[in-house]
Amino acid sequence: MKSLKLAGLALAFSAAASAQALAADPLTLQLKWVAQAQFAGYYVAQEKGYYKDAGLDVTIKPGGPDVAPEQVIAGGGADVIVDWMPAALSAREKGLPLVNIAQPFAKSGLMLTCRKDTGIASPADFKGKTLGVWFSGNEYPFLAWMAKLGLKTDGGPDGVTVVKQGFNVDPLLQKQADCISTMTYNEYGQVLDAGLKPEDLVVFRYEDQGVATLEDGLYTTEKELDDPKKVDALARFVAASMKGWQYAKAHPDEAAEIVLDNDTTGAQTEAHQKFMMSEVAKLLGDTPKLDTATADNTVKVLMSGGSAPVISKAPEGAWTSKVTDAIK
Repeated sequence: MKSLKLAGLALAFSAAASAQALAADPLTLQLKWVAQAQFAGYYVAQEKGYYKDAGLDVTIKPGGPDVAPEQVIAGGGADVIVDWMPAALSAREKGLPLVNIAQPFAKSGLMLTCRKDTGIASPADFKGKTLGVWFSGNEYPFLAWMAKLGLKTDGGPDGVTVVKQGFNVDPLLQKQADCISTMTYNEYGQVLDAGLKPEDLVVFRYEDQGVATLEDGLYTTEKELDDPKKVDALARFVAASMKGWQYAKAHPDEAAEIVLDNDTTGAQTEAHQKFMMSEVAKLLGDTPKLDTATADNTVKVLMSGGSAPVISKAPEGAWTSKVTDAIK
């Protein structure tokens, strides 16, 4: 009789667990790049069960060189994406109604890293130089900066020559470019790992040049925000993600290991992911709420492109506090 009661309890618990799993709201997150510590907070939230505790069934889709988050969400392949605001605003102006719902990264990690032996000591020395630039939406902050400096980007002695840079540091190492695009938490570390020392380099942070734009925000579409149930799910997602980020910041080595467990490329190393996590932690904000003044500055930078601005007018409805205000 006792065994029958225990079997009945086990079945009841199993049924309850199944019901809870079925009740979980599905949500798909599209990352901007491959699994790395740049996205540690989301992987930690998944690993630690924060999404599950929030009643969510989250699928995290890694990005890559052939993945544009804006196209993925436009095609219905994601509910929310990680994106840089320049790319998101450019896509919005072209007709995709992306909206920023949260901003875990408060600071920009984008830099231009130059070899000191090129003679570059300040932005005034860029004229006539060759600069490596990422494209696929990542070029917008660079183009805005060059416009601010009055430098054309089509080559010649009075402008700069742009090299379409792959997601590596080879152009700098092989002296194919005088400067390359780097992130504080990623490619700069790769340059150092390759043997160059900080004293061999001159670094220009976009933050220091007054042309920083917001990076790694969370975006969804206007349609999703029209559904109160989806707003509630997104609020739970943002809250759980921030809990993941807080844990990652407090436990960087463990966070790096969790990221490595999710790396399907086999290209990541433990040492680099730990370096990356320590640098990413410096960019995180204390709240997921977007600082609208910083967003306004991003718009100002993007509209400063002279005859070819990244966006032609200040956007309306490009960000909202509806989701972060709904966090309980």
